[in-house]
Amino acid sequence: MLHEQTSSIPAAASPDVVTFGESMGLMMPTGAKGIEYSAGFEKSFAGAESNVAIGLARLGHKVGWCGQLGDDPLGRYVLKQIRGEGVDVSRASLVAGAPTGLIIREVVNGKSSVYYYRRFSAASTMRPEQLDEAYIAGAKLLHLTGITPALSETCRETVKEAVRLARKNGVKVCFDPNLRLKLWSAAEARSFLLGLAEEADYFLPGLDELRLLYETEDFEAIAERLHRLKAVSIVKGGGDSTYVVENGAIAEVPYFKAERVVDTVGAGDGFCAGFIAGLLNGESNVEAVRLGNLIGSMVVQAEGDWEGLPTWPQVRAILNNEQHVER
Repeated sequence: MLHEQTSSIPAAASPDVVTFGESMGLMMPTGAKGIEYSAGFEKSFAGAESNVAIGLARLGHKVGWCGQLGDDPLGRYVLKQIRGEGVDVSRASLVAGAPTGLIIREVVNGKSSVYYYRRFSAASTMRPEQLDEAYIAGAKLLHLTGITPALSETCRETVKEAVRLARKNGVKVCFDPNLRLKLWSAAEARSFLLGLAEEADYFLPGLDELRLLYETEDFEAIAERLHRLKAVSIVKGGGDSTYVVENGAIAEVPYFKAERVVDTVGAGDGFCAGFIAGLLNGESNVEAVRLGNLIGSMVVQAEGDWEGLPTWPQVRAILNNEQHVER
């Protein structure tokens, strides 16, 4: 998808889901001292779109992640890891002369803090002309987040073009705003993200994000705005339920209770992977949300952005209430 020249690979080679965005190296202190005082760090990687791609691959679906990484040790590491999870990276590329973005995360006194080093990263140089139309056209669904357009003006144009190509070729668009106010202002985000919501077939915001985007705390006013969209809106972060807003009605889908909460990072991406998997499995929107809720609850019970994403046998065991037997 992201190539300097048009790909010769036919559309038939496309996976069911295509997504793209920035994946970064991730460093975390190995102890509880925090970044400033810790001598050791654990290396991993992070990225909302690659998290969703890995989640879908573990659930047995064909998915492609497209992006640009620096042609450096971190970039090569991230690309190998994503490929190793069964995700197609044939349209991803390593870029000379631009670094792979880096995120450093710490938890001190129960408070999580994140520090980004992604300015002028390889991902921020993505351009619309690098998109592979045939690869998008052969997919069933294009998944996007609001993180990518926040990286640069060229990324913004690339996202817009990807949506245009999906619409042109009858490919469904799933959009998670994933609002990151460290990357752009609320006013900038509001203008662009609400425009994308109008183009989407599935809109997956959090309730807190909607309060910022629509500039109101009134749920009825928020719901009224959502009813105007052509998209099915899936609102995460309700009191005890996820809301499905479609055809002028709102359905509530209860959460699955987590036995213990270890790390909430990546829960939203796990939800997206489960929801999309449900759609691909032919489930109704409500049942797809139920699957998303389950996977989100499983992800928060493990450390890491993507490590806790379950396989389909693990999900099926919970759905069927199967007892774990260790021999």
